Amino acid sequence: MPLSSEENIADISILISVPKKRFKHAVKRNLVKRQIREAYRQNKYILLDVLKAKETNFKIILAFIWLDNKIYSTKLVENKVKKLLTHIAEDIQ
Repeated sequence: MPLSSEENIADISILISVPKKRFKHAVKRNLVKRQIREAYRQNKYILLDVLKAKETNFKIILAFIWLDNKIYSTKLVENKVKKLLTHIAEDIQ
């Protein structure tokens, strides 16, 4: 979605990568991607609120790359994503 000059809306795109090297079966890779996607969806306001407060037209591209061989609980993944988004928001301010 392109930004017009009148809008002060931040545009955030995400990339989620779960390498085949980590999980051979697509079912496991898709599970991890769903966990990350849902965690981001529930906590994206952390970044959006900071960007709206700055009143500048930012385009942010986030990449989540899974580097572990284990599948974790959805709650733990959500906590980690929330922590990352909070850290990024603090750096933007």
